[in-house]
Amino acid sequence: MTFDTLLFAIFPYIATAVAIIVTCLRYFNYRFTYSSLSSQFLESKQLFWGSVTWHYGILGVLTLHIVGFLMPRSILAWNGVPWRLYVLESTGLAMGFLCLWGIGVLIFRRLSQARIRVVTSPMDLVVLLALLVQVVAGVWTAIFYRWGSSWYATSAVPYLRSLFLFNPDLSTIVTLPIMVKVHIVGAFSLVLILPFTRLVHFLSVPLQYVWRPPQVVVWNQRSTAPSLDK
Repeated sequence: MTFDTLLFAIFPYIATAVAIIVTCLRYFNYRFTYSSLSSQFLESKQLFWGSVTWHYGILGVLTLHIVGFLMPRSILAWNGVPWRLYVLESTGLAMGFLCLWGIGVLIFRRLSQARIRVVTSPMDLVVLLALLVQVVAGVWTAIFYRWGSSWYATSAVPYLRSLFLFNPDLSTIVTLPIMVKVHIVGAFSLVLILPFTRLVHFLSVPLQYVWRPPQVVVWNQRSTAPSLDK
């Protein structure tokens, strides 16, 4: 067994299995721990600038990755025109920088605010550092290995699809640069630690609100205004 086989053919399945099992156990046995445990009441300004930029950036990055995974041929066709390639690459890099800024602010906030440090668990720091490494690897790849959207479609997508088919094909990724491999392993590492962190709260989407009967809210506060009756 080679090191590449361990990291790219075995580890993804281990990470996914642990994530699914622990997430289910946590949901059915410790449902009330599905919370982001917001610390906004302790400090809000840095949280705003870090959280907003992080969420916009990561949504953009994940969207580009998902579109590339689902429609690799369309991505390659789009990139066939130089200006469209530049637009796509610039957009991805901009989203990456938003993520980098956001996670940097959130880490600084955790370490610099005494009140925030008190409510920060070791797992909070682990997940923040893991996200930082993942974002740095992604931005590094975008800067130093250009046209990543094209070789993502031709190298990473076939590998990822082979994992879904339970027939891992490492031929397209074993020769990729080390930072790209760090980025791939980092993604599965985040999947592995996800159910042990507060990030798991994004899975608890309140879908029942869609079909829940409307609630009637009655405001029962007594008015203190002077009466006009005589």
